[in-house]
Amino acid sequence: MLKRRITVLGATGSIGASTAAVVEELLASGAAEIEVEALTGGRNVRALASITRRLRPKFVAVSEESLAGELRTLLEGVSVEIGAGPAALVEAASRPADWVMSAITGAAALEPTRAAIDRGASVALANKECLVCAGALLLEAARASGAKLLPVDSEHNAIFQVLGHPDRVEKMTLTASGGPFRKWSRERMASATPDEACLHPNWSMGRKISVDSATLMNKGLELIEASLLFSISEERVDVVIHPQSIIHSMVSYCDGSVLAQLGAPDMRVPISYALAWPDRAPVSAQRLDLAALGELTFESPDLDRFPALRLAREALRAGGAAPAILNAANETAVESFLAGRIGFLGIAGVVDEVLQSWEGSGLGAIAKSPSSFDEVRSIDAAARIAAREAVGRSR
Repeated sequence: MLKRRITVLGATGSIGASTAAVVEELLASGAAEIEVEALTGGRNVRALASITRRLRPKFVAVSEESLAGELRTLLEGVSVEIGAGPAALVEAASRPADWVMSAITGAAALEPTRAAIDRGASVALANKECLVCAGALLLEAARASGAKLLPVDSEHNAIFQVLGHPDRVEKMTLTASGGPFRKWSRERMASATPDEACLHPNWSMGRKISVDSATLMNKGLELIEASLLFSISEERVDVVIHPQSIIHSMVSYCDGSVLAQLGAPDMRVPISYALAWPDRAPVSAQRLDLAALGELTFESPDLDRFPALRLAREALRAGGAAPAILNAANETAVESFLAGRIGFLGIAGVVDEVLQSWEGSGLGAIAKSPSSFDEVRSIDAAARIAAREAVGRSR
């Protein structure tokens, strides 16, 4: 029987909610014994309180100190320690769970994820920005502590499932749905609204990652993550548009074989695999019916209409601070788009401007790799300032 003591960082987002659903199903079926050590959440205090009442963790933390009172009120009568603010998120990750889901969105996940890695936990990595910003440092920390990084993004989890002979791999192929604007012209995309950008055709996700999917930046960040996680060079990681989102990734081997992981677009599948690894756990995800699907189609990404993917590949190729700069500029640009300060096409434009201007801006050479987590934070902060300035110039 599967036995785990777990912590979920980012319990109120889509991945966190799916993780809770997997845990509840496995407990109800008797397939696992799971003890919940800690939960954390963002601004959705009611959702965090609801998950806390269902999963009964020992510790729960909300990301903003101003929300602590509301959380205490909602959890009146529940025996649980309550924390608030960034330090409380790190405390949650530092508690003695053997398996930690890292599902906080964006670079804000870096410190809690690092805390879980430093104590040698198995970290289910649903946040790609941590590796994009500080990949070499986190991988070295994992080697030092013995922590295991278990990929949860459907694409990387798919590779993890079929990667039988790493030294015989020719290339890896990440699939992308193409997002809601796959068939839109750039002229039409120029007037796209945030609500339109968040209407993902296959997946139910938060607004930030939905916009990243619409620009294809999400696939660019996954490209960087795959290169780091699986120690494979940029030119050996391919991206193909696959609108049905049934094949999640493919690995091509030296003998011409291509192994692919298929499944319905349901995050409970990669979550349950990471939770049960190296075993598998029974979950009620939709079973695949290929005859009913009829066909699976593929096409090359259009880098003229979706330049964010090109920018991510260029940042990976450049190395050094470039991926961290790319991520910070993108997070700032997406936030500005969702707030109505720039148009959809302005997202990639801001990222491009920040990357192009960085080396001559006095902020440091783009090719210099961050040597510490403090330096990562400094690069991130400076890139966000540069991105906000670029947003201001574009208005």
